[in-house]
Amino acid sequence: MQEKLKNEKLKVVLLDRDTLGPDSDVSIFREFGEFTSYGITRYKERAERAKDADIIITNKVLMDRELLSGSKIKLIALTATGMNNVDLEAAKELGIVVKNVAGYSTNSVAQQCFANLLALLNHTAYYNEYCTSKNGWAGSELFAHLKLPIRELAGKSFCVVGLGDIGGAVAKIAAAFGCEVCYYSTSGKNDNKEWRQVDFETALKCDIISIHAPLNEKTKGLFGAKEIAKLKTGAILANYGRGGIVDEQAIADEIDRREIYFASDVLEREPMREDHPFLKVIRKDRLSLSPHIAWASVEARKTLMELVAHNIRTFIKERK
Repeated sequence: MQEKLKNEKLKVVLLDRDTLGPDSDVSIFREFGEFTSYGITRYKERAERAKDADIIITNKVLMDRELLSGSKIKLIALTATGMNNVDLEAAKELGIVVKNVAGYSTNSVAQQCFANLLALLNHTAYYNEYCTSKNGWAGSELFAHLKLPIRELAGKSFCVVGLGDIGGAVAKIAAAFGCEVCYYSTSGKNDNKEWRQVDFETALKCDIISIHAPLNEKTKGLFGAKEIAKLKTGAILANYGRGGIVDEQAIADEIDRREIYFASDVLEREPMREDHPFLKVIRKDRLSLSPHIAWASVEARKTLMELVAHNIRTFIKERK
């Protein structure tokens, strides 16, 4: 293996190119040797495609013990921060290095969060449709049309749930809009002095609650039916952490029951299932969804490719 690494005659396989978007340049990985890229790799295709690879690059393809045990893989280079698709215990036992990427999407996620929040507060989808339809603004006798109320961020209580890098960026933007910012630490270990820390019951009373926490034993089901019922009328709950933190059936029911708003970029199961409760919501003006794209600005994905390549270079250098 040492000689192979020295000569850089490595077999590098990217298993899920399509998850990176059609405009992402993956040619950077050719510098490491023989490079093969697959758009999508289904469960039954994994073993055949990975069996002779030295380096696997993947975003979401499952790397379990069964696959790893029957492979020659030396490095799994993840094109993501989350590592839950890799059996880390098995990888360690087998001497397989696993490297993820962090910090590349902070600005992208924060921006998408506010894009969706502002879409709800300003009802941008409704007003755009009104202006672009023949029987809308063009057929009105009034210079302004105010069917749906527009609300300001300024003065709203804004709680960030999970004050990591992304949560911190969201907090700063919220403050710039004039919000009264606080945070709830899901781990209980955060002692940030820049923002006011509150308990969970206080967080539930805020005008806007924005989730930026990982999915773990402390956050799974954190916002269940009981907690959602405690949200104040007119409140916005936003999830830019992980699916599974919010009970999706409960929030879908609450949206139609009273004036509660929900914005999210993530679901417990992705892609969205065909019978998902969000597809049955009547008051869609209270719902703003995006298909797990918050991480994926053009700039963030360019940085991501560079960081993954850096991880591979570092691995090769360390093994020489």
